[in-house]
Amino acid sequence: MPEGDAIAYAARRIRPVLEGAVPDEIATPQPRHRMDRWPERLEGRAVRSVDTHGKHLFLRFEGDLVLHSHLRMTGSWRVYRAGERWRRSPRRAWLVMRARGHEVVEFDGPVLELMTESRTRFERRLGDLGPDMLAEPFDRERFLRRLREDDPTRGIGDALLDQRIVAGIGNMWKAEGCWGAGVDPWRPLREVSDAEAVATIEAVRPRMLESAEHGPGRHAGHGVYNRAGRPCPRCGTRVRARGQGDDNRTTFWCPGCQG
Repeated sequence: MPEGDAIAYAARRIRPVLEGAVPDEIATPQPRHRMDRWPERLEGRAVRSVDTHGKHLFLRFEGDLVLHSHLRMTGSWRVYRAGERWRRSPRRAWLVMRARGHEVVEFDGPVLELMTESRTRFERRLGDLGPDMLAEPFDRERFLRRLREDDPTRGIGDALLDQRIVAGIGNMWKAEGCWGAGVDPWRPLREVSDAEAVATIEAVRPRMLESAEHGPGRHAGHGVYNRAGRPCPRCGTRVRARGQGDDNRTTFWCPGCQG
């Protein structure tokens, strides 16, 4: 699943094409959206802003209308020059917007919806999101408050994936944050100090900000993520992996130095 830095990087690429522009063309080739009349409803409207919160991306149009996207496991935003060959099949395109000699394409988007501006503020699944991992400054107090309101028996690794506690962290940055802070991801929240919880954020936030600016995959190598069975680069103990939480997401950790 694309994490917050990947979504922020996509928004960074989309802004020069769409922000402040009235799209020359909007197409919704995915059959499920053909009856929604988005091209007609958005015709002549300029894109006021392109912004993100965690893993959510918002294209805000004039007239109180917002295109909201969440890519989940399969979706992708891409920007191409006009006429450039797409790297995915056109049959997988859900939304195409053309402006300023470029094409902005959303592929395979499980969550793609047109809503009013007020709905983005008051709908619970969006309004309940925790502080954005990439916000400047990061709201540490709100993060800690949400964390302490959660089940104290829950493992810190599982809690970091809860977008109501902090928005934008996925499985990779969860593992790297706990490893960077030297915190066992299985330790219950009641046994994790505020300083340790914040340290898990600070261990990866600079890397996520760099990734958001320059693109995912350009940050330094992993400490434990996807390294099960290999030696920990810090202490040499073999990295372990096991499913955690209700969704059984794989957690990677070093039993030697994450005590």
